[in-house]
Amino acid sequence: MSYDFSDKYYLVTGAGRGLGEHLARHLASCGATVGVVDVDGDSCRRTAAAIEQAGGSAFAYEGDVGRRETFRDVAKAFAATGGRIDAIVNNAMILHYCPVQDVEPERLGAMLDVGVKALFWSAQALLEHYDPERGASMINLASPVAARGFPNTSAYSAVKGAVVAFTRVMAAELGPRRIRVNAVSPASVPTPGAMGLNTREEYEKRAARIPLRRNGTEEDNSRAVAFLLSDDASFVHGEVFNVDGGVAATA
Repeated sequence: MSYDFSDKYYLVTGAGRGLGEHLARHLASCGATVGVVDVDGDSCRRTAAAIEQAGGSAFAYEGDVGRRETFRDVAKAFAATGGRIDAIVNNAMILHYCPVQDVEPERLGAMLDVGVKALFWSAQALLEHYDPERGASMINLASPVAARGFPNTSAYSAVKGAVVAFTRVMAAELGPRRIRVNAVSPASVPTPGAMGLNTREEYEKRAARIPLRRNGTEEDNSRAVAFLLSDDASFVHGEVFNVDGGVAATA
């Protein structure tokens, strides 16, 4: 299903490639004006340019969303384009797997900045720039690792566990202010970034263990986010939407 997001202003972090890029393009194809945010300036500008070339509307913002000042500046600039922000999708994340004894302070700090601290900055930005009469949405990207133990994912799992907890707290805190907060939890999507960490053979093994016997796709994730942003989900709040082929059901 394609939704009509005309006159909507959506900010998507980590939208330079992978799930974020596909999502930004998908939302723009539904009529939304999209703020494309990424620490890699070239990639976010390419995403925004591709959206414009396809007839959509997008604005590129280079910056590290783990920094409060950067998030505030980006949100302010994007809100100026339409007078408000209707939703923020917190997609940005640093992927890194290693045994717990090899976790380094610098890399762990960066993962916590982008994966956890940015959620707080996004909530503050949305409260500052949304229209209380229209309401707004926040969608966070979770993962099955928040509920299942996978070796060598301690830092990533800690971040995604925090995402789930934060989503539920924000649902309780922001719901009375007409801000719906949900999370999408995709599993095993072989994006370009993920393929740099896992082999094709590994993804074939994962597909064999998923009840639906396939890996996820960027389109699966984008459609789920679009649903949660739509009026069809107007009473969906505080949920972790598993888009994982049944992984969570077999935990």
